[in-house]
Amino acid sequence: MMAAGGALGHSAADTAAGIYALLTDGTTVLIRAARPADAEAVRAMHAALSPDNLYLRFFSLSPHNAETEASRVCREPGPDHAALLAWLGDRLVGVASYEPAKPGTAEVAFAVPDDMHGRGIATLLLEHLVSAARERGLRAFTAEALRENQPMLGVFAAAGLPVHQHVTEGVVELTFPIPAGDDDRALDGYLDTVAARESRADVASLQHLLRPGSVAVIGASRRRGTVGREILHNIVTGGFAGPVYPVNPRASSMEGLHCLGSVEDLPEHLDLAVVAVPAAAVVEVAERCGRRGVRSLVVITSGLGASGPDLLAVCRRYGMRLVGPNCFGVALPPLGLDATFAANHPAPGAAGLVVQSGGIGISLLEHLSKLGIGVSSFASVGDKYDVSSNDMLTWWEQDGQTKLAVLYVESFGSPRKFARTARRVGQRMPVLTVVGGRSAAGQVAAASHTAAAATPLVTQEALFGQAGIIAVPGLGELVEVAALLAAQPLPAGERVAIVTNAGGAGVLAADACGDHGLQVPVLSAATRRRLAGLLPPGAAVRNPVDTTAAVTQEAFRAGLEAVAADDGIDAVLAVTVPTAIADLTEAVRASLVAKPLAAAALDQQETVRLLPREHCQDVRLAVPAAVPAYAFPEGAVRALGQATRYRAWRDRRHGQVPELNGLRTADAKAQVTSFLRANPEGGWLPPQAARDLLGCYQIPLVPTRSAVDEEGAVQAAAGFGGPVVLKAEAADLVHKTEAGAVKLGLHGEAEVRAAYEELSGAFGARLTGVLVQPMLSGGVEVLVGVVQEPVFGPLVVFGLGGVATEVLGDHAARLTPLTNADADDLIHSVHAAPLLFGHRGTQPVDTATLADVLLRVSRLAGDLPEVAELDLNPVVATASGAQAVDARIRVTPAQPQDPFLRKLR
Repeated sequence: MMAAGGALGHSAADTAAGIYALLTDGTTVLIRAARPADAEAVRAMHAALSPDNLYLRFFSLSPHNAETEASRVCREPGPDHAALLAWLGDRLVGVASYEPAKPGTAEVAFAVPDDMHGRGIATLLLEHLVSAARERGLRAFTAEALRENQPMLGVFAAAGLPVHQHVTEGVVELTFPIPAGDDDRALDGYLDTVAARESRADVASLQHLLRPGSVAVIGASRRRGTVGREILHNIVTGGFAGPVYPVNPRASSMEGLHCLGSVEDLPEHLDLAVVAVPAAAVVEVAERCGRRGVRSLVVITSGLGASGPDLLAVCRRYGMRLVGPNCFGVALPPLGLDATFAANHPAPGAAGLVVQSGGIGISLLEHLSKLGIGVSSFASVGDKYDVSSNDMLTWWEQDGQTKLAVLYVESFGSPRKFARTARRVGQRMPVLTVVGGRSAAGQVAAASHTAAAATPLVTQEALFGQAGIIAVPGLGELVEVAALLAAQPLPAGERVAIVTNAGGAGVLAADACGDHGLQVPVLSAATRRRLAGLLPPGAAVRNPVDTTAAVTQEAFRAGLEAVAADDGIDAVLAVTVPTAIADLTEAVRASLVAKPLAAAALDQQETVRLLPREHCQDVRLAVPAAVPAYAFPEGAVRALGQATRYRAWRDRRHGQVPELNGLRTADAKAQVTSFLRANPEGGWLPPQAARDLLGCYQIPLVPTRSAVDEEGAVQAAAGFGGPVVLKAEAADLVHKTEAGAVKLGLHGEAEVRAAYEELSGAFGARLTGVLVQPMLSGGVEVLVGVVQEPVFGPLVVFGLGGVATEVLGDHAARLTPLTNADADDLIHSVHAAPLLFGHRGTQPVDTATLADVLLRVSRLAGDLPEVAELDLNPVVATASGAQAVDARIRVTPAQPQDPFLRKLR
C-alpha cells in the first residue's frame, strides 16, 4: 500500500506509551511513535507483504525494500522525520511516516498488511499525521501512488481534505492542503468527516455492549441481597433471551442456571461480562476476561484506587469497551436485559439514559417507566474510565429506537468533542440534562463523588448552550420536560393559548408564560367569535380563555380545538379544576389538537403524568397519542418554554467561524515563546507586551503612551489634546483601580502634574512610569476575556464591564472557536444587552465591531493555548466602534492538544 511522507508533531503521538483509537469495525489499536527497537517488527511486516502490495508501496520488488524501510522508519526521532506505528495487540498492522519535501510541506507514506486492508488503518494514521501537521504549522501533504493503487488513492480521496491530483506516466501526484486555523473553512468540513468516521467506529465497538447476545455475571453470590446476585436475578427475570453464565467457584447453580467455576470456563468471545468482585480482584478478572476473548465489561465494583489505570490498560490491550467502575450497571429494556440491581425492571421505550450517579439513575428509570415514556438503553457509567456520554449519544443517534436523550453527568472527559457530538445529535432528537454542582457545596460534593474536578456553572452553561442541550436545574423539571418532548411535537413558536375553567389559574399560567419567554397573544377575531358561540355566557375569549366553571366537557373540548386552529397560536395549555359538572381531563384526552398541547390538572397528585388518547385519533390530523398533564400551570409552562427554546435552537443558523484579516499569528507565537523562555513558569505580560500581542490580532485598543517621569506624562497628555487618564505602572500591579493606580478626567498640565505626584507618593520606588490615555466619554463598558479551562479548553467570556463586573456578575461564555452566531449570542445573552441596542432612546452601540472583537479574541485563544487569562476590561463600545481601555494577559507553559483527534480517552 503506497503513498508517501507527512509530519509528526503531536505530543500524544510522540509518547512512548502511545494512544488507543478505534478502527472502522470497532477494533482497538494502539498508535505510537516508532523507535529503534521496532526495526525488526517493521522489517518483518514489510517482508510479509504480497508482491503486489510491495510493488504498490515501493514501485519496485527489490529484496532490500523491507530492510531499508525498517532503517528509515525506526531511526532516532528528529526534526526532519517521524513515523507512527499501529499495533493490534502484539501485531504491527500499520506504518505511517513523513519526510520533509518543499518548505512547509511533507511527503507521507503508508504500509498496511494485505489481510488488514479495508479496516481503516491507513485513514486513522493519516488523521493523526494531519493533527501533527497542524501543530507543526505545515501547509500541505504530498504523496505519490501508482494509478492502479486504488485503495490508497481512496484513503486520500475520503480523508475530508481538498485533494489536487496530477498524473505523470502512471504515477498520481497528490497534494492536499492542511487546514491551518479555526477560521479555515476546510477545517470544519474535515472535522465533520473525521467525526462521521469516529461515530461509525464507536457504534461498531459498542455493539457487544449495547446489543449483546450473551452475558456473564462474575462475582454473583449465593446470597440474595448482594449486588452480584441481584444483578443476576434481574437478568434472569427480565426476559433476556440469550445465554447467561453465572461465574462462582463455590456454587453449582444459581437462579436456575448452571454456575461456571472460573472465567476460563466461559465460552470464547462472550459479548458482555458484568464484574462484581472485590476491588483487589478486578484487574485480574479483567485480564482473564481479555484472554478469553470477552468483548465488553461492566465493572460494578468501586474503590479501585491505584489499580484503576491498570484496569483501563487491560481493557485497551484486549479491545474491551468498559462501563464503570463504580457503577450501577446497564439496562437494555427492548432486549429484556436488566443488568442492574434496581428494584424494578425498566420499561422499554424511547428515552436513552446515561448517568454517573447510580441513585439518580434509579430515580430516572422509575420515573420514565411509570410515565410510559420507557427506556431504549441505560448506562450508569460511574467513574467513567471509558464509555461516556459521548459514546451513548453516538449510539442513540443511530439505534432506531431512541427519540429522547437524557444525561446526568458531573464531569466531561472531552468537552469539545462532547459539544460537537451533542450538537449533531440535538438536530435529530432533544438532549436533556440536569446542571449539577451549581453551588459551592455542590461542586465539592461532585468532586468527591466522581473523583473528578467539578465543572463551574458558567462553563457548563457555555457548553450546553452551544450544543443545544436542554439544561434544567433539577430532576423534577427534567422529568416534566421529558414528558412533553416524548409525547408532543415541538412548538413552531412562542405563542401560547391558555384555556381554563378557573380564571385565576389562567392568570397564573399567563404570568408563568411571561416568566419563561412565552407570549399569550390575543386570539383572532374569528376565533373569538367561534368561542363565544361554543362557551357558556360570561366566558372570556381573548386569551387566556376563561370558559367559566359551568363549561361542559364537550364545550371545553371544542374550545381547545378552536384555539388550536388559530394561525396565531403555536401551542395550547389547558388548565382545569374539578367540578361536579364535567370531567375536563376527559375533554383534554378527547380533543383533536395536533399542535403541542399540555394540561395542568390542578387536582392531580402526580407532578406529571401522560394522558393516553387512544380514542381520539383522526386520519386528517397527526394527533399525538398522549397529553402531558402537570399538577400546576408553572410546570407545564416550564416544559413548553424549554421545548420552544430547543425548537428555536434547532431552527436557527449556527454560523461559521469567519475568516479574519490582518492576523500575524507567527509573530504572536514568537512573542509568547520569547516571554516563556525568559519566564519559564509564566506570568503577566508587561503592559506593552500585552498590547503588542493584541495588535497581532488587530484587537482595537485605546491609544496609549508611556512616560517614565512627570515631564513625559505632561508631554504625552498634551499630545492627546483633551482630558486624559493616568495609570501607574508598578511591579506586581494587576488590579489598578482597586489599588488606586488610576487617575481619571485630567484637564491641563496642572492636573496631570498633581495626579503624577499623587501616584509617585502612593507607590514610591515601585513606580516605574505611567500610561497616558485619552479620557473616553459615553458608550457602554463591557468585559471581553478568556479563561483557559483545564478540562474544557479556552472559554470566551463577555459581560458588563468596568467596576460593575464583579458586583453584578452579568456574564456569559462560549467555548472556542466562536462562530459569528456564537458572538452574536454572547452579545444578546447578558442581562445588560438592552444597553447595547439603544435602551430608552440611547444610541445603539456598534455591535458589529464588538462581535469582531469577540471573534479575534477567540482566534487568539485558540492559536495560543499558553494564554491562561486574557482580560479586556473595560472595552468601551460606542456607536462608532469599540476599544479596549485596559488589557491584562497571563501566559503559562502549555502543551498544544487537538481536542478532535480520533482517540479513546
